[in-house]
Amino acid sequence: MLMDSNRIEELLNKYWNCETSLEEEQQLHAYFRAGNIPEHLKETAALFHYFDESKKKAINDLSFDAALAGKMQVAPRGRVVKIFYNSMRIAAGLAVLLMAVWFVRNEVRESTPQEVVDTYDDPQLAFEETKKALLMISKSFGTAEEQAKKINMFNEAQEEIQKKQKEKDNKL
Repeated sequence: MLMDSNRIEELLNKYWNCETSLEEEQQLHAYFRAGNIPEHLKETAALFHYFDESKKKAINDLSFDAALAGKMQVAPRGRVVKIFYNSMRIAAGLAVLLMAVWFVRNEVRESTPQEVVDTYDDPQLAFEETKKALLMISKSFGTAEEQAKKINMFNEAQEEIQKKQKEKDNKL
């Protein structure tokens, strides 16, 4: 089956762009198997030859399986090794459990309120500090009361203006 070089070039372009059908790929394989390939297509021919050779190889060969199984033999574990692995599993489980208990304990400690403790040993000093705090609060209340009086006076003036506006609207 001889194909002209234009058709081969066209099929190769489609092949490299992943646009060929299975039949077109079979035509390319057949062309490169036939021999008598131009010099500029020798590298492509080697690639198609490699694909053909790869299809011939089979992994289902029994000698291959036996060789692989021979290399994969696992050394038998002794009783001591099994006891060691089981002990390590138990130790790892206990370590995880202890860490979980520690984290939960810390979370509980942080979330519970602290106990109130007297901060002053001298009752007279405690009385003076309390007196200072209450005076500070009363000053703040006094300032707030003055501001509230100003707001109240503003509200009264606004109501009076609205009242006069309504009277004016009613007269018209």
